[in-house]
Amino acid sequence: MLFSDRENYRWPAFPPGLVWLIGAGPGDPGLFTLHGVNALRQADAIVYDALVNSRILDWGRCGAERIYSGKRGGRPSPKQKDISLKLIELSRSGKRVARLKGGDPFVFGRGGEEALALVHAGVQIRITPGITAGIGGLAYAGIPATHRDTNQSITFLTGHDKFGLAPTEVDWKAIAAGSDALVIYMAVKHLFKIVDCLMENGRSEHEPVAIISNATLPHQQTLVSTLGRVCEDMVRGEISAPAIVCIGENVLLRETLLWAERFWGENPGMYGADMEAVSRNW
Repeated sequence: MLFSDRENYRWPAFPPGLVWLIGAGPGDPGLFTLHGVNALRQADAIVYDALVNSRILDWGRCGAERIYSGKRGGRPSPKQKDISLKLIELSRSGKRVARLKGGDPFVFGRGGEEALALVHAGVQIRITPGITAGIGGLAYAGIPATHRDTNQSITFLTGHDKFGLAPTEVDWKAIAAGSDALVIYMAVKHLFKIVDCLMENGRSEHEPVAIISNATLPHQQTLVSTLGRVCEDMVRGEISAPAIVCIGENVLLRETLLWAERFWGENPGMYGADMEAVSRNW
């Protein structure tokens, strides 16, 4: 049982052959969903990405096969086609397959590609969303994604194209002019080019920028700068991927709403025995 019968809720069954695509969230295991825990408790095989917190894997059923399928830019990684074929193979062998993807599967996570491949192969799927880094990471940095006094709109975009290069199909003129705040995923590698494109199309060099590295984890780093200086500051501060970039006046609210780094400083080791106790109770 996941919870006591008093909860009076029928948790979904996990039939053999089904592939359950699950968003694992941005890092903090506490942000994982209850549907995800339920799926892991029943799964025969867990196929997981590079940025999935290992503590989440510990919640899987004892004896379940664990298969790494992480893709990291610039490093040897499984090809997307091979990952999809592996999911199909596991399903056809009658296994209950939990596919864990960092953040949300459908937000720059290639979840749509995998879901389409599975459906085209006749595989039954279920999808559970996760907290995406563009929302959760900002919250842990004390930056509201939207705030009535700073931004009436927000745009999410990727920092590279499907070939891993700086995005060339993005309408930078429209992006620069059309949104009060921008949240850019996987932008560190091509940030110099992205910043140039934004300033060439009208964004001010004085606009606030935040880079949040290892968002929602105790070793999270947050760099606050301006559009004109952020690349130089990023190099000097040795900020590395995985990271999320936020551009807009909402970044300034961090000065008042900063909480996570302060909390971790006052509560070291918060993901030790306490999380293990929670896992046992589940």
